[in-house]
Amino acid sequence: MIHPKTELKFINKEIGYGVVATEFIPAGTITWVLDQLDRDFSPEAFNAMDPIYKTILDTYSYRNNKGNFVLCWDNGRFVNHSFNSNCFTTAYDFEIAIRDIHPGEQLTDDYGYLNITEPFEGVDEGTERRVVYPDDLLNFHKIWDQQILNVFGKIPFNEQPLRVLIKDDLWNKIERIASGKEEMDSILNNYYIEKT
Repeated sequence: MIHPKTELKFINKEIGYGVVATEFIPAGTITWVLDQLDRDFSPEAFNAMDPIYKTILDTYSYRNNKGNFVLCWDNGRFVNHSFNSNCFTTAYDFEIAIRDIHPGEQLTDDYGYLNITEPFEGVDEGTERRVVYPDDLLNFHKIWDQQILNVFGKIPFNEQPLRVLIKDDLWNKIERIASGKEEMDSILNNYYIEKT
């Protein structure tokens, strides 16, 4: 489920639609949580689908570490890629804002950690990276872990509208990590190793 202080908005012809903040969302806020309405499809189920459904899943889903295609039921599926993304997934089936997000600003992910199946060229943002590759998570997880860790400690202290979707045992773990009593699991845990 996507953060409630967001809305779907047309960005431009090149990008299409995106998810934008309707109110200020501070760094360390949980911006998305995998919930019971999100659907996942095994690689076998995906391969058995008609092409029209495969195209939809290729466009609007991500792959988890089991290789399943996960389709968000709400506007979460419209979060766009950015090489300077302001949200990052974690190893715990939720995403957080890694910097403050202001009203009218898009919530963005780096698709490099979403186990994409084919490389694609992103919008030129003046960054060294111009292409997203299926193995980006292997190459950049240490950098991304640090960006997540820099704001992880804020999670228990921010207003968290999506807290209701976080089970108590995971919330306790978040608090232990935030207080330095436990190490944060690496985003690398999300990597799917293709079976050959």
